Amino acid sequence: MQRAAGAQGTAWTGVRNHLARQHLMAMKHGDRAFFYHSNEGKDIVGIVEVIRGHYPDPTAEKGEPWLVVDVKAVSALKTPVTLAAIKANPKLSKMSLVTSARLSVQPVTEAEWEVVCEMGGWPIPAQVHSFLTPVC
Repeated sequence: MQRAAGAQGTAWTGVRNHLARQHLMAMKHGDRAFFYHSNEGKDIVGIVEVIRGHYPDPTAEKGEPWLVVDVKAVSALKTPVTLAAIKANPKLSKMSLVTSARLSVQPVTEAEWEVVCEMGGWPIPAQVHSFLTPVC
């Protein structure tokens, strides 16, 4: 999905949880996020970048509070990082993906970002205000 959208990116629509909405509101232009397959595979497969901060979700009904951010693909991980591998790593035991797996937008700490990037064979970027973006 993200690769097909190219440099112009795409709106990340359909988030329907109030806590996830708060996390979307915290996402700023230039922030990085992990691209996570939440249904098929259950693994982190890539990195996306926020290219537009939050605005009303065009798929929401009138008057609903839902938001989107626009993201573009940065890179696929060399090695997808499975949920099982994340759960098996003691350094990631407190990661939101482990403790709140069903939440569609989750913050990722700098330490967690570094561990997952290392597991996935991706160089750690200098900027780390990051999130997890599960995608079905």
